[in-house]
Amino acid sequence: MRKRFEQQYSIDLLPISEVKIKENKRDELPPILQGLQYIFVTPGLNQEVFRIMEESILKGKKKTGRTGMDLWHILVLGVVRMGLELNYDRLCDTANHHTLIRQIMGISPVCEGTKEFALTTIRDNASLLDEATIEKISEVVVKAGHQLVKKKEEKLFIKADTYVLEANVHFPSDISLLWDSARKSLDIITVLLESFPVKGWRKIKFWYKDLKKQCRILTKACQSGGKAKEQQVIKQATEYLRIAKDLNEKISQSKEEFYQMANNTMSLAQLLSLEHYQKMLCKHINLVERRLINGEVIAQSEKLYSIFETHTEWKKKGKSNNKVELGHNVLIASDQFHFIVYHKVTDHQQDAELPIPLADSLQILFGEDAIGSISFDKGFWRPENKMLLQMYFPNVIMPKKGKKNKEEQEEERSKIFKELRNKHSSVESNINSLEHHGLDRCPDKGKKGFIKYAALGILSYNLHRLGLVVMSKQEEKTPSIRKAA
Repeated sequence: MRKRFEQQYSIDLLPISEVKIKENKRDELPPILQGLQYIFVTPGLNQEVFRIMEESILKGKKKTGRTGMDLWHILVLGVVRMGLELNYDRLCDTANHHTLIRQIMGISPVCEGTKEFALTTIRDNASLLDEATIEKISEVVVKAGHQLVKKKEEKLFIKADTYVLEANVHFPSDISLLWDSARKSLDIITVLLESFPVKGWRKIKFWYKDLKKQCRILTKACQSGGKAKEQQVIKQATEYLRIAKDLNEKISQSKEEFYQMANNTMSLAQLLSLEHYQKMLCKHINLVERRLINGEVIAQSEKLYSIFETHTEWKKKGKSNNKVELGHNVLIASDQFHFIVYHKVTDHQQDAELPIPLADSLQILFGEDAIGSISFDKGFWRPENKMLLQMYFPNVIMPKKGKKNKEEQEEERSKIFKELRNKHSSVESNINSLEHHGLDRCPDKGKKGFIKYAALGILSYNLHRLGLVVMSKQEEKTPSIRKAA
């Protein structure tokens, strides 16, 4: 049984509506807590957010049984985790010892007998928020912000761009990925041997040592120079592949015995993991052999950049520093009030493929006449993109790549084009702020976890922005109150 929120009143406990938050706009935490407090104390917003969470988390659940973490606590901890870029250990410590956060959660400061959260409780409950739920809550937050700052008939001026959210992986090469595959296969076999006495693995530590040693020798040979470099690389690669192939053959032989002895779900799960890492081992034996022995150029579509996060893409954005990033592009669309109104984690899509789906989504969110302009950089340009977008929006800012004809030159010299193009750069500021809300590198595992992490970062950013707006409104009221006094 899980509740929206239940506050057990005591002498040392303030209601959430009466919690005083220091108006420090330079720190990430106070604006986020101010935004959360505003959502909680505003009846319409409160009801809408809890309704969205109940539809997702409580759907199909009985209203009996042990009491789970309150929905409000799940939301607060999820947002604070992103806003302060905390790992779960630090989040657990913060939830149990940070007085202001506990007050916003509606819990007494820590003392003997007060409520505390276990690490596993926080981690398990934070994962209950899925991508769709987070996006719906973010839409509610954006609408709340617009009600505070946007005039009734004012149109939105949208700015869109992409940036790379990195996956939590090391820089790959087929040599190192072959070692990773072998290492993880040996790790699983070590665990299985504790339960099942399969013969032939007495020298398992030697396999670790020999493979790692040869991996380092081959890496050094590839990085060094000299007249005989090519012959040396082939020699060391041949030895590395010999050891890896012997290991693969030995795993295949022992795997059948492990399957015969497996008698519980845990051991079967470990064997499935072994199948995966052996598959990765075979793949990278093939890639190393083709590239270093046969001299082939491996096609991009055949490469993997992590055996753990197999969804990872190799992104090179064409910037002046030629930096390579490993992760996924995230499309960001922000308005003139710096709220992020739309985002999407892309999957092997170029920037030029994104404007039309973005326009469709914005039309669904805000209606046909709510948007006054939309701007992009040159990477999004295609003639058909601009032509179709001009059917949606009155002003489309999409600079052309390459040579321009006379009509296009006149358009890009016009006053409104220059004005909106100059304002487009503010989306870079929004992206920079996102990277300070945890969206520079994703520690969560899997493609699903990656997408959910990005959505939670956007929600945290929008709550931060809402909190800043609320603080500004309070500052505007303060002088008039003093003057009247």
